[in-house]
Amino acid sequence: MLTDPSGMALGGRPAAMRFIMIAVLIDMMSIGLMIPVLPHLVGQFTHSQADQAFWFGAVSFAFGIATFFGSPILGALSDRFGRRPVLLIGFSGLAFNFFMTAAATSLWMLVFVRLIGGGMQANIAVANAYVADITPAADRARRFGLLGAMMGLGFILGPALGGILGDLDLRLPFVASGSLAVINWIYGFFVLPESLPKDRRTPFAWRKANPVSALHGLIHLSGVGPLIAVIALSTLAQFMLHSTWVLYTTFKFGWGPRETGWSLMVVGLVSVMMQGVLLKHILRRISPQRLAVVGLCSASLAYFAYGLATEPWMLFLIIVLNMPSAATGSTLQSIVSSAAGEKIQGRTLGAVSSLNSMMAVLAPVAGAGMLTLVAHAPVGDMRLGLPFFVGGVIQLLALGLAVWHFQRQRNLHAGISSVSKP
Repeated sequence: MLTDPSGMALGGRPAAMRFIMIAVLIDMMSIGLMIPVLPHLVGQFTHSQADQAFWFGAVSFAFGIATFFGSPILGALSDRFGRRPVLLIGFSGLAFNFFMTAAATSLWMLVFVRLIGGGMQANIAVANAYVADITPAADRARRFGLLGAMMGLGFILGPALGGILGDLDLRLPFVASGSLAVINWIYGFFVLPESLPKDRRTPFAWRKANPVSALHGLIHLSGVGPLIAVIALSTLAQFMLHSTWVLYTTFKFGWGPRETGWSLMVVGLVSVMMQGVLLKHILRRISPQRLAVVGLCSASLAYFAYGLATEPWMLFLIIVLNMPSAATGSTLQSIVSSAAGEKIQGRTLGAVSSLNSMMAVLAPVAGAGMLTLVAHAPVGDMRLGLPFFVGGVIQLLALGLAVWHFQRQRNLHAGISSVSKP
């Protein structure tokens, strides 16, 4: 096992990056496996489409609220004790979550299990901090893109396999997901090196680790405050799509786990193509700021198109055409990470994760609530696209705020440059 933190931070970046990419791949495969089937598992305990939408929102809410409080705490703990032990805690939490979900016998048990699992799961936030530890600021957009590509690859393999297994037994994908999480824990324990040198670790303080303080610090990072609102709005719309996609396609087109799994596999393919192949070439030609604007514009149009789609094949076409939006999260995150000090990467990216979790709390309530209002509509009815129409409006708000912020930053830098000239 590689145990020299300073060596990994300085000389072992390629190896360390490969290690964390594999860990994230396995992690996202395990999550992707259960996505096509969780709403259908919830449906086993309900008696109508409206009840199914409501309780799936409740289950998603439980996971999101627990992650909201857990992410900044685990992020701050990773700043104090290192990334590796906290990642291992996250893998353990995922394994517990999946195995207990497979054994659930009631809706309240599902809610409780997701609550516990969400509180322990901060893998992505700590993985992003890990990448920040081993990557110069100038390369972080590309490295975050590679991490996003691994997430996309996990979403290629996971949902497709989850759809196939879910057709056999709705609980089987959760057993497979739990098994992958155990494999990830074993991999992390024996192979994954530490990335944070001891001289860059900071003391843990509860007042800084709670989500309110973490978000307050995030908002006051120099030059990126308004971007926090952009991330929040864009993430809210994205999670509204995620939390309603399976039920929307079921209600509107009569899809089952298999069809949903294939659609999510295409999402993963698009993400891998953009973040793993195209992103590094695009960033040589345009700035992360401009790419974020293009991605937000693409997402705005795509959300309206999802809601207006009248045939299943249209959804696949929209997913492919919406490829630029796959780079939005990693580019915005790289800008925020570069604005943070080296000693608070874990807390900063934990706060970003907590912000995302806050949106994950609101999104299923909003998305499932809107879907509940229109769940009575017949198959193919345009009203079933209500969550996507609202999501498109939210993406437009994020786009407008991002354009305003980047323009203000350019004007500010231009003013400073003109004043500094003799």
